[in-house]
Amino acid sequence: MDGKKKNVFDASNFRYFLRGVPLEKCFCWGKNIYTPCDGKIIECRDGVNERNPTHFVSDMLVVLKNAFFADLKNLHTILGNHIIMECKENVYALFAHLKKESMNVSVGEDIEKGQILGQVGHSGNSTTPHLHFQLMDNCNILEAKGIPCVFEKYELYCDNSWKYIYNGIPTNEDRFRFLG
Repeated sequence: MDGKKKNVFDASNFRYFLRGVPLEKCFCWGKNIYTPCDGKIIECRDGVNERNPTHFVSDMLVVLKNAFFADLKNLHTILGNHIIMECKENVYALFAHLKKESMNVSVGEDIEKGQILGQVGHSGNSTTPHLHFQLMDNCNILEAKGIPCVFEKYELYCDNSWKYIYNGIPTNEDRFRFLG
C-alpha cells in the first residue's frame, strides 16, 4: 500500500461524520458475492433493513447496542441478512451483512463454485457496507471455531495498480478485490 488509509466510500470523512454517505457511494455496496466452492445452503435469512445513509453516529450506536445488549438467541440482528453454506463435512461458510432482498439461493439448495449468492449490503452489526465471511467447523456460530482460509485468487492494490495474488491471505491493511 502507499501508506494512506483508503476510504470505503466516494465521499469525504467530513461528510460521513456530519451528514452520512448514501450506500450507493460505498465502493462494495451491491457488488455480487460468489460461492467459493461447491456446497449446500443450510441457512438463509433475509428481511433486515439496511441503514441508509451510512453515518458514523448511527452506525456506532448499533455497534454499541449489540456489544452490550445483544440478544444471542436472535443473531439475525447482529448478522443481518446472511447465508450459511455447508462446504463439506465440518466446514461451513458464513456470509453476513448482505443487501436486503438480494439473495439468489434458498435453504436446501445445492450450489456450485462461482454461483452468485447475493450482494454486499449494510445490514446487522455493520459500520459500513462490507461482507463478513468466515469459515467455521459448526453451523451454529455460537459453538463454532474458526477455520483458516486461503484465497485461490484475488487482486491486491499496491503501488497504484492491481496485482494478482494466488493462494494468499490478505491482511487487514490490504485493499483487495476478488475476481468474479
